[in-house]
Parts: sequence; C-alpha cells; structure tokens
Amino acid sequence: MPTLDSSKTATTDSQYIGRFAPSPSGDLHFGSLIAALGSYLHARAQGGQWRVRIDDLDPPREVAGSATRILTTLEQYGLEWDGEVVWQSQRHDAYHAALDELEKRGLSYFCTCTRHRIQQIGGIYDGHCRMAKHGPQQAAIRLHQTHPVYYFTDDLLGELQADSALAQEDFIIRRRDGLFAYNLAVVIDDHFQGITHIVRGADLVEPTVRQISLYQHLGYPQPGYIHLPLACNATGDKLSKQNHAPALPAGDPRATLVKTLDFLGQKTPENWQDLTLPLLLRWAINHWSLDKVPRQNAKAPPELTSAFSK
Repeated sequence: MPTLDSSKTATTDSQYIGRFAPSPSGDLHFGSLIAALGSYLHARAQGGQWRVRIDDLDPPREVAGSATRILTTLEQYGLEWDGEVVWQSQRHDAYHAALDELEKRGLSYFCTCTRHRIQQIGGIYDGHCRMAKHGPQQAAIRLHQTHPVYYFTDDLLGELQADSALAQEDFIIRRRDGLFAYNLAVVIDDHFQGITHIVRGADLVEPTVRQISLYQHLGYPQPGYIHLPLACNATGDKLSKQNHAPALPAGDPRATLVKTLDFLGQKTPENWQDLTLPLLLRWAINHWSLDKVPRQNAKAPPELTSAFSK
C-alpha cells in the first residue's frame, strides 16, 4: 500500500522549507495563529525558511481586504517570512498546465455527476463517468486514481490510516464551476515553493492522503507532515471564520503569543513581559519542542473565542 516514505520526502532537515497558507475568507484568529506560529517555530528551529502563500482560490468566499490584514497581522506578531508572498490567484497557468498533463496521461476525465447522486450512493464517488467521455460543458474534472494512499506518517501523530474507499476515490481536481480544487492547487504550489515540510491544523488530516496521491501522480517529491491540535470554543467547535472566531487582538501581541505557546505545550519565560517581541520569539525558537505539542484538540482561552450556536 502506498504511503509517505521518509526516504522519498522532498529534502533533509538541513534544507527545511515550511510555509503558512491562509485563505482570505476573514481575519486571522487564535486558531489561525496556532498554525502560523507552530509552522514558523518549527521551521526556524530547524534553521530553515518559512514562506507565506495566500490561498485566494475561491473568490466567492473571500472577504474584501482580509488578505492585506492577514499579512499585516503576521508582521504585527513578528512572524517574518522569506521570499515573496505567493498568490494562488496568479497561479492559474500552472494549474492549467497540471490539468493538461494529467489529461494527456489519461489520468483525468470529465464528470457530470451531481452531489445529490453521490449522496444517494453513500457519499463516495463510484467512477460513474470514468469511461463516459463527457465534454467539459457543466462538468467537473476528476483524477483517475491509480496511486491510492491508505496511510501516512505524521511527525506528531504517528501513522494515520485513511478510509480505504475514500483513498481509492476519483476525487475532483477542477470544480464544475471552473474553479480549481484545493487539493490540486495546494500540491502544485507547495512543489513550486519548494516546501519540504507542511505544518498545519488537524482539520486537514483527511485530505492529506489525496494530496500525497497527487504528488505521486505528478512525480513530485513528497513533503513531511505535522498536524497541530485545533483550538475549540466553549461549545466544542473548532475556532474558524465560519464559527465567528474573533480576529486576533490589536496592540501588543506578546500576551497572545504566550497563550499560543502555552496551547502548543511550549515553555514560556516567566519574565516574558520584560522581553521585546523579537526576544520572545527568539526564546520560543530556541526552546521549541515538537515532543511537547499536545496530540488532542483543546479549548482556547475564553477571551480569544466567540460562542457559536448551531
């Protein structure tokens, strides 16, 4: 069964390149900061680079001005990135090229199946359109799955198993509305940016096997993965823009950074109030320990959450 083989990862720790890739669907919140700070500290602790990408792939979900505010907030919190910011909205040619390559190799096809039909058959696509030879009109594009990935090794969580039916599914790589699918774009862009290790929230564990599968289909070296615990609000829902998580507080960021370090199980200096922001971050880098990061989701500090009623 294909899996993420450590001997085939993109590079060694001495060449570590990490990233943070928020979508501009709202301002950064405490849950976002966990992913940003965790990925930043892990990269800097390896003496590596940390890059930023704005995943503005879905215009209907974007909030005007949020991309600029995200970058401003990262700067406010002292999280300086390497190189230029990459914008997915400027990468469409690369996605088209990847789609063309997969089509030429017989690894994709047009699908006209509706969500309703797929829900009726149990929620997992059954390859119904694989041999139908549909045209592009009102059709999504699906990957013809030839490299299913049933499990992968997470550097924090260990070996993670995927549902076998989900692993074998021909998943969408371009949507019916013409927008590129997240799984396609993230693989193309992480490869383009030279990302060797991906540190992100545990809510993205499930699509990881699909992304590894795409790395294999496209012949790209696979990155390593770390999925960090999620911050939850009082009702147990993960902090998210959809769940009305409040934006990170303005002003001095040090107290919020200390709370984020505590959430990640990291040691914080008792005299942190006497440290400047750069010195606090330097302390955090020098004392970063992946072994101390919790494996389970946990409640965020109440002042950094907003109750969400379903």
